Amino acid sequence: MNTDAAVAAARAHRDAAGAAILGRFAELLAIRNVAADPDGLQRTAEWIRDALDERGARAALTALPDAPPVVVGRVDGRPGGRVIGIYAHYDGQPADPARWSSPPFTPTLRDGPGGAVLPFPGPGEPVDPEWRIYARSAADDRGSILALIEALHALGGSPAATLLFLFEGEEERGSPHLGEYLSLLSGRLAADLWLVCDGPVHQSGRPQISLGVRGVMDLEIEVYGPAGDLHSGHYGNWAPNPADLLARLLATMRDDEGRLVVAGAEGPEPDRGALRLAGAVPDPPGMGFPPPGGDSYAARLLRPLLNVRGLRSGDVGAASRNAVPTSAVASIDVRLVAGQEPGEVVAAIERHVAGEGFHLVEGTPSPETRRAHRRIARVSSEVGYPGVRIPGDDRRVREIAAAVAAASGEDPVILPSFGGSVPLHHFAEALGAPPLILPIANHDNGQHGPDENLRVANLWYGIDLYAALLGQAEPRSG
Repeated sequence: MNTDAAVAAARAHRDAAGAAILGRFAELLAIRNVAADPDGLQRTAEWIRDALDERGARAALTALPDAPPVVVGRVDGRPGGRVIGIYAHYDGQPADPARWSSPPFTPTLRDGPGGAVLPFPGPGEPVDPEWRIYARSAADDRGSILALIEALHALGGSPAATLLFLFEGEEERGSPHLGEYLSLLSGRLAADLWLVCDGPVHQSGRPQISLGVRGVMDLEIEVYGPAGDLHSGHYGNWAPNPADLLARLLATMRDDEGRLVVAGAEGPEPDRGALRLAGAVPDPPGMGFPPPGGDSYAARLLRPLLNVRGLRSGDVGAASRNAVPTSAVASIDVRLVAGQEPGEVVAAIERHVAGEGFHLVEGTPSPETRRAHRRIARVSSEVGYPGVRIPGDDRRVREIAAAVAAASGEDPVILPSFGGSVPLHHFAEALGAPPLILPIANHDNGQHGPDENLRVANLWYGIDLYAALLGQAEPRSG
């Protein structure tokens, strides 16, 4: 079976069994899969294992202490052919039912975005590809897993390429055990390439391949003022105001277009090939605000980011008081590009804060410290993980692009780096190969928020895509 025959088999399967596919998807989505429900995570993993077994895979659960199990296994293809690894996660973000239009773990079919509720079709009834299935993790990420299961069903469990798979249940918590799992299972996970089947397609609706991801780390910067609130009329011209000091400090860390300008944290200059690919990526349409000047959207993803995600100091509105606040805190996430180490970036930010005249402390300053310094700050961090990226001229990129074109009928957008962060450095460290990111979900899927949904046409694309990949028998060379 070649790629074209595999795609034809996938389309014949979903045309004949569309209603049954949606029914199986609803069955999977009805299982609670959040960190607060470990039994639900276990049931989710078991459901996936059993479904893979039914389609000819050798699937098993492997569990580390105090961690949800991973679903790991393989399906053998032609001897000497390509070996493809597929990673996805089966856990989802917490969901507040009060903010959803329908219960997050009661899969609901609608006739479009926010549209009327429909009954799930019965056997033989037609399926409209513009329908949407609403449920937690329908798009992120159980849709990808279901699409792979159905692709195996379509191919009769006998693909041309050998398939390895690893599905984990902690991605939404930062994958704290992924590195350990990969090291433990590395002897079973050697592949010509690994694909991370997570995230949305391009905002234009075109299929997308991402060559890497940014890393991430979390920071808090707290600036201290007087030990107690002081009357602003009496002391506002005299006492250090931490809200004002913090605002001025943050303004020194980003330029007027939002670029990180902390010495030692700017990251390596993107190579020409990556910038050329970025120049071919359309900017996101219709975001509801004017775009910034300078670099394109995709080019900005090749550079690090310092995002101020929250500020707190004093009170506002009806609770506001005419007082100098005692402290001000900024919560920050820093996105790192390939080649940056989180610890080095933390050190650069600490040097920057000190260079702006702040005395750094590790905890609440003592009275003696307050008397000796007007500018006092604490920088605390949770050191995260680095970014990874595959060069655009890697042969694997062309091979995956060919499969995408066979499944979708159009050439994909090739994004040099994903804007978000996934701990893919573990694949490079444990398996020697950073993976490509191959998403299937619609870009407007409500990922991580209320009313998360997957467009049926994107589920169909996923089934066709994985069939196309499994129909590529030639091993990678060069």
